[in-house]
Formats: sequence, C-alpha cells, structure tokens
Amino acid sequence: MSMATTQAAFLGSVKANRALVSSSSPSRSARFKIRAEAVEPTDKSVEIMRKFSEQYARKSGTYFCVDKGVTAVVIKGLADHKDSLGAPLCPCRHYDDKKAEAGQGFWNCPCVPMRERKECHCMLFLTPDNDFAGKEQVITLDEIKEAASKI
Repeated sequence: MSMATTQAAFLGSVKANRALVSSSSPSRSARFKIRAEAVEPTDKSVEIMRKFSEQYARKSGTYFCVDKGVTAVVIKGLADHKDSLGAPLCPCRHYDDKKAEAGQGFWNCPCVPMRERKECHCMLFLTPDNDFAGKEQVITLDEIKEAASKI
C-alpha cells in the first residue's frame, strides 16, 4: 500500500456530519446533506498513541514503515478515533457504524489480525521481511506533526 493510499484512507476517516434537510413537501423523501469537517486529534491522544505504537512495535518485533509519513498518518488516525470514539479503531478501514465497531473491539488497534497473524492493514506494524518495513521502532511527536502538515 502506498503512502498516498494510506493518507487517502485517513482522510476518508475524517468525520462527516449529517444534517437532515427537511423537504417542503411531505410526499418527498427526506434527504441527507453530508458535510466533511477536518478534525484534529488532541496532542495528548497523539502522544498516547505514539507511545503505544512504539511499545507495541518493540513487543511484537515489528517495525514502522520506511516512509514515516505513513506511520504518522496512521497514528493521527488512531488518536482521532480515540478522541471521538473512546477507542483506537483502525483508521484504514471503512465502517458503516464506527461506534459499534469500536465497541466490538475486533478492529481496535492492535486489531485481531495483527495480534493473531502480524497482519497490519494500515502498515503501522510491519514484519522485518516486509518490503516496506524500515529499521525504526521510534517516531517523535515532531516527526508526526511535520509529516501530517504535508498532507
């Protein structure tokens, strides 16, 4: 998965607010207006997810992507979901109901496929034999902010 694909997945996870637009005629069906808002996670949540990611990479013997921009985008997505849903739901997947998915826990980071088979769809935790794996298990808050500012 390319950095652009991962970034697009994160941007796709930007919150959408739905406002019911009432129709003037009762015979017409109601329509929904979708408005996307860029939402930034708190620095506290980004820092929590950064530390978690470093610890889990060391514990699992995995590494961050050679392109730290991918790592930064995923950590910010996890932090955003931690703020908005109360759980670090995988930001690289589509969900019909994010709140319900977060409650079930299957896709909360580290997700079940990662825990069971070391398969990280987001490319946050990569095994050493993965072509995209770097040699780092560390990323700074400044690196995250810098990479995210380039999106």
